[in-house]
Amino acid sequence: MEALLNGSPKQKSFSTTRNLWIATGCVCIGAISVGFVLGYSSPAIPQLQKQALLTDEQASWFGSLITIGALFGSLIAGWTVDKLGRKITAIISVIPFIIGWWMIYATNKVLYFYTGRFVTGLATGHMLAAVPVYIAEVSTKDLRGMLGTGTQLGITIGILLAYSLGMVLDWRGLAIVGLLLPCLCAICMYFMPETPRYLIMKGKKPEALKALYFLRGKNADVEDEFRDIANSFDSSSGISCSEMTKPELFAPLKLSLLLMFFQQFSGINVIMFYTVSILQDSGFKDTGELGTVIIGAVQVVMSIVASVMMDRAGRRVLLLTSSISMGLACGTLGWYYYQTASAVGVNNLTWLALVSLIIYITGFSLGWGPVPMLMTSEVFPSQARGMTNALAIGFNWTCAFIITKEFHTLQTIIGKAGSFWFFQFWLLLSIVFILKMVPETKGKSLEDIELYFMGRVMHNVRGV
Repeated sequence: MEALLNGSPKQKSFSTTRNLWIATGCVCIGAISVGFVLGYSSPAIPQLQKQALLTDEQASWFGSLITIGALFGSLIAGWTVDKLGRKITAIISVIPFIIGWWMIYATNKVLYFYTGRFVTGLATGHMLAAVPVYIAEVSTKDLRGMLGTGTQLGITIGILLAYSLGMVLDWRGLAIVGLLLPCLCAICMYFMPETPRYLIMKGKKPEALKALYFLRGKNADVEDEFRDIANSFDSSSGISCSEMTKPELFAPLKLSLLLMFFQQFSGINVIMFYTVSILQDSGFKDTGELGTVIIGAVQVVMSIVASVMMDRAGRRVLLLTSSISMGLACGTLGWYYYQTASAVGVNNLTWLALVSLIIYITGFSLGWGPVPMLMTSEVFPSQARGMTNALAIGFNWTCAFIITKEFHTLQTIIGKAGSFWFFQFWLLLSIVFILKMVPETKGKSLEDIELYFMGRVMHNVRGV
C-alpha cells in the first residue's frame, strides 16, 4: 500500500528482470521496423524525384499512403491481438512487411510504389497494435513506464537508421534493409513467451504461470501477481462493441482518442515525412540529409531520456513539458517563414530552422512521442485491450493521413507560417487537456488503473 500511495516501488535488479528486458528488446525490433517505414520517405522521395520516378503530387501520396494502410492494419490487429495473441500478432506482421518492401524494391512503376507503401503501412499498423500491449502486459508496474517507452524509442531508432543509411544507400538498398528488420523481429519473438495476462484470459493458467517465472526469474515469488491478474478477469473472455458505452471503457477510450488526436495535430508526421524538404526550403540546400540525421539522433537520445524520466517525473509532467517546448518551436518556425515570405532580415537566420526543429523533436520525444502509446496500453482492461488499442491506433493513423496528405493544401491556404501556427494552436490547447483530463499512472498496476476507471479509489492518480 505504501508503494501505491507514494509512487514507484524500488526497482528490481537487472539480473532478476533480465528475461523481461530481453522480451521487451525482441518486440521492440518490430517498433524499429515501423520507424524505418516512417523514415524511409525522407531520403527516398528526393532520390525518386531526381530519377523522375515521382512527381510532387505522387510524392505526396507516396508519403501518406502508409497511413491509410496502417489504419487498416491496426483494425485487423484488433482481431488478431485478441484471438491469436500479442506474440503471434507481432510475428505474422512480417508477412505484409516482406510483400510491401519487395514491391518497392523490384520495380520502378508508380502503381507498385503506391501498393508497396500501402502494404508496408498495413504491416506498420498491425505491428504497432501489438508492440505496446505486449510490453505493458509483461512489465512490472515499477518498470512499465521505462519499458513502455521502448515502443517510441524503437520507432526513433528506425527513423534514424533510415536517415543515416539514406546517405549511403539508394532507395532500393533501403528497401532491402526494411525487409530484413521485421524478419529479425519474427525470429526473436518465436523464442519469447506470450503475455501472462493474455494466457490467463484464454484460460491457460499453467502456461501463464510459466511465462511469469520466465519474465520475473525462476526464483521469483509470482503467486501474488498471478492471483491479482487472475482476479481481474471475470467469466467474460472479451468485450463486445455494445459494451464500449460503459463508463469504465468509454472514459479510457475517450482519453486515448484525444491523446492520439493531439499527438498527430502537433504536426509530427509532417516533420518526419518532409524533414529533408523543410530543411532545404529553410536554406540547407546541400546539407539537408545531414540535418535529418542530426534530428534523428536527437530524437533517439531524448527518447532514452524519456524512458529514464517516465517513472520518475510521471506522464503528465512530461506531456506538459512537451506541449510547451513544441509550441514554442512551432511558433518560432512560423515566425521564420513569415519573415522569409516578407524578405525581411532572414539572411542570417537560416540556422533558426534547424534549431527549432531540434527543440521540436526534443519536446516530442520527451512527451507526445512515448506517452500516448504507453497510456493507451495502460488504461484498458485486458479483455478489451486488443480491440480498444487497435481503435485508438487506427484513429491515430487516420489523423496522420489527414495531416500529411493535406499539409501542402494547408500551406497553399494559410502559407507556411500559418501552417506551423496551426500546429502551435493545437499544442497550446493540449495543455488544457493535460491539466483537466489526463490522470497520472506512474507506479500503478494495470489492475489498479482499471479500478480507477471503474470509479473506485486509486490514491494520487491525479497528482502531478
